[in-house]
Amino acid sequence: MNMPPATPAQALALLSLPDARLFEQAARLREAAFGRVVDLCAIINARSGNCAMDCRFCSQSRHNHTPIAVFELLPDATLRERILKLATLPVNHIGIVTSGAALNEEELARLRRVLAALPDAVRPRVCASLGRLTSSQLEQLVGAGLTRYHHNLETAQSYYPRVCTTQTWAQRRDTVLRARRAGLTACSGGLFGLGESWEDRIAFAFSLKELGVRHVPMNFLHPHPQTPLAGQEILSAGEALRIIALFRHILPEATLRICGGRPTVLGARQHEIFVAGANALMTGDYLTTHGQGIEEDLAMIGAQGLEAGIHARP
Repeated sequence: MNMPPATPAQALALLSLPDARLFEQAARLREAAFGRVVDLCAIINARSGNCAMDCRFCSQSRHNHTPIAVFELLPDATLRERILKLATLPVNHIGIVTSGAALNEEELARLRRVLAALPDAVRPRVCASLGRLTSSQLEQLVGAGLTRYHHNLETAQSYYPRVCTTQTWAQRRDTVLRARRAGLTACSGGLFGLGESWEDRIAFAFSLKELGVRHVPMNFLHPHPQTPLAGQEILSAGEALRIIALFRHILPEATLRICGGRPTVLGARQHEIFVAGANALMTGDYLTTHGQGIEEDLAMIGAQGLEAGIHARP
């Protein structure tokens, strides 16, 4: 087994490899770390739209004008019902995702009550993406039973100012670090196809490596109407697969979870994500766009000789 690239220059050199060799090595790395088990997650859009952040790609930003559903934090009973419904599916992680910079104290108190009242078998499967929370707020969520926190870095630090100006990359990084210090497993990845270079992608992967992030969601831009990136050219399926393979080489033991933009960018080549080194995916709908259904995803996984397991690696 080849050693992972130790420097960005070594990683960049991997791109000279033909697809067959790059993917073959990535698939071997995936199987060495995770066997033939695929980890599934699904999310709940628990508060939508009206976000003060100006992320150029985001349909939920109030700076943009994409026609989406806008609503406040779901009622407690509705949120509990949706969690329990997803818990009947073979998904390891059920993500509660809210728009905005962060939930306020009243909303967090409600969420803690919902978490604490979940069945013991379900609670450990719930994770959350609630924005830029303080150390105290994160510790309170741990007290309610939360074990994993999601907060994307989005892209390389050097490229981030071209994506968002209302929050810095360092602030995003610090949220990830606070979550880890609070005892939470950090889930942090980003979005590809923003116009970033291969050098940016490599720098991003090494930042995740340096932070010790072991769970990396990988999203591909689905250009939303009436956002600044509405006219951005969509990545080709081949380029998206090479991004996955490159991240597998740099992060050989990290869970690489393919999420938003999967149907749009990969289309009929979605099944190749595993050959390219991915070992996890988000199933069902995303925040404001449709995804692929659980039955289709299970069939796709099985057709590759893999299995989706509720006991996949945490």
